[in-house]
Amino acid sequence: MNGDKARAFDIRVVIGGLIGFYGVVLIVMGLFAETAADRAKTGDVNANLWAGIGMVVLAAAFAVSARLRPVLIE
Repeated sequence: MNGDKARAFDIRVVIGGLIGFYGVVLIVMGLFAETAADRAKTGDVNANLWAGIGMVVLAAAFAVSARLRPVLIE
C-alpha cells in the first residue's frame, strides 16, 4: 500500500500532470482561438499550438519516467 501512495505523490506525476493540463489548454487555444493578430506577433507561427504540443510531449516524458523508475519505499 505504501508504494501506491508514494507513486501518487511522486513529484514527476504532479508536475507532469500540471504541464500536461496546460499543454492541452494551449493546444485547444491554438486550434480554436488563434487570430491573425496573434500570428502576426509571432511571425506567422501558431505559438500556442506548438508550445502546447511541446508541453504534452514533456508531460508524457515525465509519465514514462515515473512509470519506468518508480519510487521505492523500504
